[in-house]
Amino acid sequence: MCGIAGWVSYGRDLTTARETVDAMTGTMAARGPDDEGVWVGRHAALGNRRLSVIDLADGRQPMTAQTNTGTVVLVHTGEVYNFRELRAELRSRGHHFRTDSDTEVVLRGYLEWGESVAERLNGMFAFAVWDERDAKLVLVRDRLGIKPLFYHPTDDGVLFGSEQKAILANPLAEPVVGLGGLRELFAFVKTPGHAIWEGMREVLPGSVTTVTREGVRTRVYWTLRALEHTDDLDTTVARVRELLDDTVDRQLIADVPRCTLLSGGLDSSVLTALAARRLERDGVRLRSYSVDFRGYTENFVSDGIRMSPDAPYVRDLVAHAGTDHRDLVLNADALADPEVRGAVVAAYDIPPGVGDMNASLYLLSREVRRNSTVALSGECADEVFGGYKWYHESEAVEADLFPWLVQGPGDQTVDPFEKVFTPEAEKALDLAAFAREEYRAAAARIELLPGESDHDRMMRKVSYLHLTRFMQLLLDRKDRMSMAAGLEVRVPYCDHRLVEYVYNVPWRMKVFDGREKSLLRAAARDVLPRSVVERVKSPYPSTQDPGYADALRRQARALLADHAHPVFELLDRQQLAAEAARTGAATTQGSRSLLERALDLAAWFDRYSPTVRLS
Repeated sequence: MCGIAGWVSYGRDLTTARETVDAMTGTMAARGPDDEGVWVGRHAALGNRRLSVIDLADGRQPMTAQTNTGTVVLVHTGEVYNFRELRAELRSRGHHFRTDSDTEVVLRGYLEWGESVAERLNGMFAFAVWDERDAKLVLVRDRLGIKPLFYHPTDDGVLFGSEQKAILANPLAEPVVGLGGLRELFAFVKTPGHAIWEGMREVLPGSVTTVTREGVRTRVYWTLRALEHTDDLDTTVARVRELLDDTVDRQLIADVPRCTLLSGGLDSSVLTALAARRLERDGVRLRSYSVDFRGYTENFVSDGIRMSPDAPYVRDLVAHAGTDHRDLVLNADALADPEVRGAVVAAYDIPPGVGDMNASLYLLSREVRRNSTVALSGECADEVFGGYKWYHESEAVEADLFPWLVQGPGDQTVDPFEKVFTPEAEKALDLAAFAREEYRAAAARIELLPGESDHDRMMRKVSYLHLTRFMQLLLDRKDRMSMAAGLEVRVPYCDHRLVEYVYNVPWRMKVFDGREKSLLRAAARDVLPRSVVERVKSPYPSTQDPGYADALRRQARALLADHAHPVFELLDRQQLAAEAARTGAATTQGSRSLLERALDLAAWFDRYSPTVRLS
């Protein structure tokens, strides 16, 4: 895992720009704390910050290959899980290897197959190739968009980086956010390719973006396809288990300590149990980690979304799988710490607005990194197998809106944060109209299968929207919070083979036992304790400590005292003051969310000093 950055300029000599390229690369030191490297040529410069995971001694980057007609340079982030098979194939084709790293396999694969190497890779990856032979830059991103990659066209080339901050470190990129970017921030809608900052783009998941003297072009090499599912239920369950076993086995490959992030829910428990079994064969005891909050289990109250605390189920799974387990127990002060909030915003490059769930994930990642470098996470099983409650609510499924934005019958609203905008900002943003427009654009891209029933088509639509839109929000969160601590988190449920297969399973099979995630439960029932098998879906935990809301109100009042703060270009001072003045008992979840988002937005202004344009 690494951070990559670079600059291609066909109109200047970049050998004189080493200092700028160093600065771009240096912004991502947290992503790559183990090593750094920069390659500079006349018209291209590529930088890398390395987190050493495979071939610790020899896998340094940038990595180069000399050909008869020019040098080929690669910087790579992520992991390729089938690199051993590809290396064997490339050797049979005459290639020689100097290292045992997956990075060199990608480089040699590019020399053999060109841009088509992307279609042969299984993994989470983003990489850039400067090919002197054709004076072109090739940017490639994995199929599901697990690893981020951004670019910014310039007058004579392009800037690129794993994070927006790397691009913003170049004087050619200005920190400007326009109306479209603001809408993306606040509507809880992730438009593929959108990067929030003006002039900046995100390399699309499953695509190759090529930069030449003539300009920029993009080719999509993978997308979700509608295919007929011919397996019966027993065969389907067996195939899901086969894919899970294989992807967990592949994703445990590393030359550093590994662990799992365990919540006690079905998704993380399945991965933990399978990983523990696999490592036991090698005589290794798996480590697992959980996050908890002081007094959470003893004082838990269902909020209608979270039906039970995690801790009892974590204990059951740990006892069943025999992991070496550790809990991180957080208090309200740690979650509300302004320094933690600042670190979260700095990791995102935008104000994320998810409050304590981001803070706890960041703090958990820091704790895990003390003893492990690689962690497996249950992220995205809900998108793949249909786990969210709104998958099973007709109002959400049938609405002409993204299902996760439907608040309830007759109340198809978007983010309640719009209530705290100034009247001018609220009118300009018009988040409800934006969300509906984006929904229509996303739904129009769905490939349907001839002969499908109306219900199956509707559920395919819901699955597609989650896999291509909602999941991007979660993957970005997991990447940013973990990499800010120098922790590589792998997401086995995003193996493209598993996603392709389950996506095309008819909905009746996905809920054959009348519950959410039926296929996953059936495929892994034998490795789980009964309590976890029967547990009702519970999302990532959020503190219920009233001290956390108290801290938010105090911080909001301090912000209100700064009458010149630029955050009030967007926020209505009186509305925020009303939220900050609530008493503890009157602080609803919605009110708390508004305070969190306002404070995140203020921290973003403080760090990036963005120019915000509402027109």
